[in-house]
Amino acid sequence: MKEKKQYSRREFIGKYFYTGSLLLGGGILLSCTSVKSVAAGTPQPGPGENNQVRQDSIKKESDTNPKGQAVQEKNPCDDLTGVSAEELEKRKKLAYVNKTPIPDSHCSNCTLYIPPAKDKPCGGCMLFKGPVRKEGYCAYWAPITN
Repeated sequence: MKEKKQYSRREFIGKYFYTGSLLLGGGILLSCTSVKSVAAGTPQPGPGENNQVRQDSIKKESDTNPKGQAVQEKNPCDDLTGVSAEELEKRKKLAYVNKTPIPDSHCSNCTLYIPPAKDKPCGGCMLFKGPVRKEGYCAYWAPITN
């Protein structure tokens, strides 16, 4: 007859912590890669989407001038002339982007967003200085709670 192998409490706890450590490490690794992609400005596909190029990211021929250079429309929210180098670095560390890669998470529905004044086109943020677009996003986005 075969004997049943009995596990000791020590073996059970050891396997439990080993498995938990692997799952925690994998979760941290996955979360770091998604924050890096937000910082780089590469949108991640949402549920049900695939990795195909979106139509709005393709440049049209009408978006270029006769010399073949892209035409840039001036937006006052892109003007960072009065912002210090430290604040620009802070924006980069917080992974701020002008257009959110996550449809329902944008600056205008963030707790930290400061709405624009009546005579200003851009808002602000409690975390860093400088203009902030309402359709922007950063890694510290926090939903507005009532």
